[in-house]
Parts: sequence; structure tokens; C-alpha cells
Amino acid sequence: MITRICSVNEESLREAKSILSEGGVVAFPTETVYGLAADARRDDAVSEIYRIKGRPSDNPLIVHVHKDYDITQLVFDDRAYAAKLRNAFLPGPLTLVYRSKGKVSKIVSCGLDTLAIRVPSHVGAQMFLRYTDMPLAAPSANLSKHISPVSAQHVYADLNGKIPLILDGGVCTGGIESTVCDVTGDFPVILREGLISREMIEAVTGKCEVYKLKSGEAARSPGMKYKHYAPRCKTRLFEAEESDKAEECFKTCMLQGIKAYVLCEGGVAQRFPQDRVLDLGRSENEMAANLYNLLRQGEAVADLIIAIKPTKQDGIMAGVMNRLSKACANE
Repeated sequence: MITRICSVNEESLREAKSILSEGGVVAFPTETVYGLAADARRDDAVSEIYRIKGRPSDNPLIVHVHKDYDITQLVFDDRAYAAKLRNAFLPGPLTLVYRSKGKVSKIVSCGLDTLAIRVPSHVGAQMFLRYTDMPLAAPSANLSKHISPVSAQHVYADLNGKIPLILDGGVCTGGIESTVCDVTGDFPVILREGLISREMIEAVTGKCEVYKLKSGEAARSPGMKYKHYAPRCKTRLFEAEESDKAEECFKTCMLQGIKAYVLCEGGVAQRFPQDRVLDLGRSENEMAANLYNLLRQGEAVADLIIAIKPTKQDGIMAGVMNRLSKACANE
């Protein structure tokens, strides 16, 4: 199969809709990461996503729709606070999990009675979703457990020869996946942290909790299980206060001929040779936007990425910490 990268225009959208209508898959941009889309109503199409990615069959997907799509076709929208969240943050990097009406393939939610829905704000994504006008199941457009893609070239590196079309919408500005929030209960519960923080949600709804997956429990959201976002080289993760230990690790690697690169925030970067630093930046938004791009840069040149957790770990940084910890997990 030949994989083509095309800008988002009338011709490429027509081709994308044709592919999707035949049960195929298409990669497309969002403000967070690139997604791999298929018609959420078709078992064969959704199964193709899992096959192409090598994704575990118990890891649910998110359905993407355009901003004017009537979600009540798909879910029971019976919580007043959910409307407040939509008004405050959508379109944007927030996924809401509702009680499902069972109108999409059961494979999307891995047999659960809930459905995750997202309305991305990226202009190209909205053009794509409006043109196709169908609910599209779409995880990140990469091989399972690898670093999420934030450019069309990242998608091509992982999926060349596996998919026919990549819609190119430039480099994603958000950098990490959407926050996933369950809105089936009396108050919102975050299942996966992201660019919309707990504090931001609490400011709208008054109460919000962060859910921790229990051992043996079925995941209700992507990103709750398994090692994710991982580079193909070795990694080692240090706490924010362990920069001295990280520096010793780096020096030992230099003596042993191990090509090590250091992933860290701007304030720590000066402790290491400039040509061996993957500088996350200083602000929360910078670090979120840079994380995946730097992990992909690092895996291309390093034997080992030495990662040092940023000092700030709440707000948006809770999502960055989630991705960094999973990327450097030992499992």
C-alpha cells in the first residue's frame, strides 16, 4: 500500500470520505496529536484500527465529531454540568464519557456501556469531520505504545505502507492528548489527565476528582493501562529533586561510551552539554507541546534518554507527568 501525505483541501477530503465509506482508515490532525480515523459504526472499520496499530483489544477508543454534531444521536446527555463543560471548553482538548445509546460498534468501547466523545478545535480536523459528517473512532495515529505523533511525518514514520492517506494539518500545538472526563455520575471524574486540568474543570463544575484504575479493572478511557508514548531507545526517569543523580548517570554514560541525552525543563538544562539536551522549555504549555517531538528526536540519536521530571507537577503539568511517566515505565 502506498501512503500519501496531502494537505487538507476539497480533493483530499473527498478522497478521505471515500476511504472511510469503504471501511478504511485515514490519519488526520487535531490540536493535540494526529488521529487514526475509521467509521465508528462499522465493526470491520474499527477492527482495522486495532489491527494497524497493534492495539490491545481492551483499550477503548474515542469518537470524534464536528462542533455542530448532535451527540444525543449517540449518547444520553443527562448531566447539567456536562453542558457547562462543553460550553467552557469545546471545541477543544476535552473528551467527555457519556452513557452510550449503543449506536456505534461495541468494539469502540470494548463492550462497555459508555462512549467517549471529543470535538477537536483544529481547523483541519473540523473541516474533515464536517465533510465526512460521521462519528469517527480515532486513537493516536502511531503504532501501539510508541510515541504519539504531532506531525504528519511522525505518522508516516510509523504507518507508511499501512494506511492510504495522511491529512497534513501542520505540527500540533497542544502536544499531549485530550483530558478524558467521565460525566455519567453526580460530578465529573477525570480518567486521563491532559490540557484541560482538574483545576480548570473544578472552576466550572465546583467539584472534580481524578480516577485511579484498580488492578484487574476494565479501562474506561485510553491511556489508563499499559506502557504508552515510549521511545524505542532505553529510558531512565529521575524525580525533580534528583538532578544530581541524573547528572552522575549522564557522566557515567559518557565514560562508558553510552550515547545519553537528557530530557529536562529549561532551568535544569544548563547543567548538561547543550548538544546532549532535549529542552522541554519553561512554561506548562511549552513542555506539553514539546514532549512528544523531543522524545522522537531523542530516540533517533540516543542509546539512553535520561528524563528528569519538571518541578511543577499540577495543573496542565499533571498531564505532562502522566505521559512522561508512562513513556519511561519499566513494564
